[in-house]
Amino acid sequence: MPSSLAFRDHDGTVSIRSDKDKATFEAGLRSFINEARILAKLQEHADHPSLVKVFRFWESHGTAYMAMPFYEGRTLKETLLAMDTAPSEEWLRALLYQLIDALTILHKENCLHRDIAPDNILILKDGRALLLDFGAARKVIRNKELTVILKHGYAPIEQYASESSTEQGPWTDIYALAAVIYFAITKEIPQSSAKRIRKDSLIPLNRRAKNQYSEKFLQLIDKALAIEPSDRPQTVHEFRSLLKATESNEHSQQKTSNKLSRKTLVGITLIVISSAIYYLSDKQTSPLSITTQPDLTKHTTLKELNLVSALEEIFDYRDRNHAVAVSVEKAQFKINKDQLNFKIHSSKPGYIYILAVDSSDSELSLFFPNEVDNKNYIAANEQIELPRGKWKLTSRGPAGTNHLIVIVSKHPRDFISTGLQQDDFFGHFPIEQLKVRYQNYSGSLPLLAGNAICTAATLSEPCSESYGAALFTLKEVNE
Repeated sequence: MPSSLAFRDHDGTVSIRSDKDKATFEAGLRSFINEARILAKLQEHADHPSLVKVFRFWESHGTAYMAMPFYEGRTLKETLLAMDTAPSEEWLRALLYQLIDALTILHKENCLHRDIAPDNILILKDGRALLLDFGAARKVIRNKELTVILKHGYAPIEQYASESSTEQGPWTDIYALAAVIYFAITKEIPQSSAKRIRKDSLIPLNRRAKNQYSEKFLQLIDKALAIEPSDRPQTVHEFRSLLKATESNEHSQQKTSNKLSRKTLVGITLIVISSAIYYLSDKQTSPLSITTQPDLTKHTTLKELNLVSALEEIFDYRDRNHAVAVSVEKAQFKINKDQLNFKIHSSKPGYIYILAVDSSDSELSLFFPNEVDNKNYIAANEQIELPRGKWKLTSRGPAGTNHLIVIVSKHPRDFISTGLQQDDFFGHFPIEQLKVRYQNYSGSLPLLAGNAICTAATLSEPCSESYGAALFTLKEVNE
């Protein structure tokens, strides 16, 4: 929301400055919301670690908002400029593979990024590259300031053209990716495509960085930087295949140097259409110091899902100042005879969620709330007993130990990102689908902890993802 178009009143409401800007502002607002929907939809199909996540979005005070995780890191531009030496080919390949895979998901939804540049890629603490700033929402708004959308040196020629016959496509983002690699190697912004089409003075990397990187790798980047769209790889799948084909034993065996040293912060980021960003965290960090390459290659190793360990991971991320206790009357329950029951106490008010791993360690359920009992609020220092009312559970086996975790959250939580499915009674997590989501997940909190549901009404105070938790077991035995 450029200040030339709109302003924020004393009560926080956004108003346009002139009626002549109304259509432009509303078009941009619709586009912003559409981008939020696209990002949210992407998560439903593939929660890729290099795509930003959207918890929820809403309209309020005449504008729109998105709630997202707070990612801490340095931009790729800052990372590269702080390096003592040029990045290795292995490092650049790892960067490209992450971004190509993220774009694969984006392009499948018929969405182009159109604003890929070193300052729109974040390198996180763990070395992961995160694609930022989906700028299509601002394309209409900033048509008066084309340079904001068209980053000279990274935008291909088709982004400068207004004629509908000049089509943009996956090759548009591929050009920008190649320009990013050009900058990474030379620390210089490539000559803009608008100037290149008149007089191309861009020195190809195959000449500029000869003997520093493999010839085939440099040739591929030069090909992706072709002025004519038809001369570039046409899809990210083709680009990835060509990149894979250029690998050599020499560069596949290279080792990258030290990782970044940074502190991960947990929080919620609110992004307003005005592009103002509010970080809901009271933690401060000192400026980052980077003189070596962050490790981008570690993300090729996928995490294996162990259900009991996943519950322990939720417990490890609990708020230590929020005490939750569970008391079980019996040490063990006889199958087909004893009723399962336990008591929960919480030092703070909140909403109770209980996840349970069965005795075979192969099934995971949302034990509570459920179809029969969905009143899961607990007051501070209150104790409740479960099951209760019409909800009674008798031990049915098989023999073994059931592992459970109680979560008490300040705000209600949802488990949409886990693929939770509601059956007749309990909620169940489809294990095969969960394994894929778990392997690709890279959020600040454990995947199975769910996400806090913060509506506009609750945002009078910071939306907290924190929770208290307690682990316990229920052992079932044969008579």
